[in-house]
Amino acid sequence: MPDLTYARGAPARPSSHRRRAAPRWTIPRTVPLLAQGLICGGAAAVLAAWWVDTTSVVGPAGWLTGAGRITGLLAGYACAVLLALMARIPLLDRAVGTDRLARWHAAGGRYTIGLALAHTLLILWGYALTGRTGVVTETATVVLHYPDMLKATAGFLLFLLTAVLSARAARRRVSYETWHYLHFATYASVFLAFGHQLANGADFVGHRPAQLAWYTLYGGVAAVLCWYRFLAPARAARRHRLRVAKVRTEAPGVVSVYVTGERLDELHARPGQFFRWRFLAPGLWWSASPYSLSAPVQVRYLRITVKAVGAHSAALARLVPGTRVWAEGPYGGLTPDRARTGKSLLLAGGVGITPLRTLFETLPGDVVLLYWAHRSQDLALRDELDAVAPARGARVLCSVSDPAGYALPLTGEALGRHVPDIAERDIYLCGPPGMTDAAMSALQEAGVPRRRIHHESFAF
Repeated sequence: MPDLTYARGAPARPSSHRRRAAPRWTIPRTVPLLAQGLICGGAAAVLAAWWVDTTSVVGPAGWLTGAGRITGLLAGYACAVLLALMARIPLLDRAVGTDRLARWHAAGGRYTIGLALAHTLLILWGYALTGRTGVVTETATVVLHYPDMLKATAGFLLFLLTAVLSARAARRRVSYETWHYLHFATYASVFLAFGHQLANGADFVGHRPAQLAWYTLYGGVAAVLCWYRFLAPARAARRHRLRVAKVRTEAPGVVSVYVTGERLDELHARPGQFFRWRFLAPGLWWSASPYSLSAPVQVRYLRITVKAVGAHSAALARLVPGTRVWAEGPYGGLTPDRARTGKSLLLAGGVGITPLRTLFETLPGDVVLLYWAHRSQDLALRDELDAVAPARGARVLCSVSDPAGYALPLTGEALGRHVPDIAERDIYLCGPPGMTDAAMSALQEAGVPRRRIHHESFAF
């Protein structure tokens, strides 16, 4: 008995696929490098402003205070960058990728916390040496008597709390919804801390150009945040008038939600992308969760396929037709635009099949799909995959671990045995963290260049 169950299919015939593609977004591949260069350039400009404004540094107090000024300026700049990275700017989202932006944001958050802590300790220590007082006494004086310092202290403590609860150990103990709303506290902390920078910062007091530059930086970030996070979704909700059409069970604990609306083609959603869905039903309206499209966009409906892994996702099975929906997006860069070779291999694990289901139908050229699940009944959307495969001349290989003997080992040798030209293909990967980590190692073992592995994670 073979170790895999095969869907219907045949060797791929590129000419057999004639489905009309969605409008192509042409985005330069240099955008990530340009974005990183812009961020680093801004930091260099901040340091240059300190350098020009500082005539000399004398003695321990001067060195400590100077270091406190530098770390404070960089922390203030980093706060603006952190908010901009999560503003969901379409160009960045499609060119860089949502998960990559999230990693930049997480790494930047750690640097920002370190800079803010260093700024606080260095400034207080330097001021204490200058005034020949104790650090505790100087801290009380600064917090209670300097302009806007009470608000800044509250913002700093709120920022620290958010950082602690965002640490990996704590994050595993909170739901996605709790974590998501906790991060709104960062808006409040940045707002509370903003005033003290201009009121007390030696680089801003009496320096009108520096003040205008800081107002421009924060005002620009606030504008893109308000537009892309709040106003654009509200405008889209009014224009498209989305509602739940029906809910269908696909596998144990897995349902598809069909959403109908108006002018859905104007969303310009690409295969592989996702939306942040807010269902206006009791217990669900307050949370917007990311779910990928599991079928190509139709003129009259969108479809997502969701596995019950938490309270929000489990509640979708009980949605009533007619429930209003807000959808923010589309987001994500796991699209056909990343393909470079004309041949693709899709690796799906569990409900990770959802974005790959749309790619399987719409990617041009030679396509092979490998799909892992625990049991055969957990292979959601299997019938659709079986129908798509012969229609476009593609192959589906499904692997299950129960019953034993039907599992494809996730190793480079096994992948190469079933897809001999794997090193020449673009790889699209989506699944739970353990599976994707194993797949990354296996693909590298099989000789696939890292630049051809396309992956986005929804882990938070």
